[in-house]
Amino acid sequence: MQVQETLSKETKTRRNALFGITILSIFGFLSFGLFKKRKNVIACAPLPKETKTMKFLTQDGQLVEVDISRVIASNEKASNKEMQTWIKR
Repeated sequence: MQVQETLSKETKTRRNALFGITILSIFGFLSFGLFKKRKNVIACAPLPKETKTMKFLTQDGQLVEVDISRVIASNEKASNKEMQTWIKR
């Protein structure tokens, strides 16, 4: 009789151990999904708008880029003589 009682005690302890491990693992899986706080994602700053630029030649011969919105449109073309007198060497 003692052999059967010892076997049943061993099986009870094994079952209790497996039951405890199962409960702990279920709690671990649930804690990943249920109790996790979602982090608020902060949106990045909007990308700057691409400004269109034009290249111009200054009087002293340097090439500069100027925003198109700052340019006043003129329908007149410069003559060769004006260009020759305008550029400073």
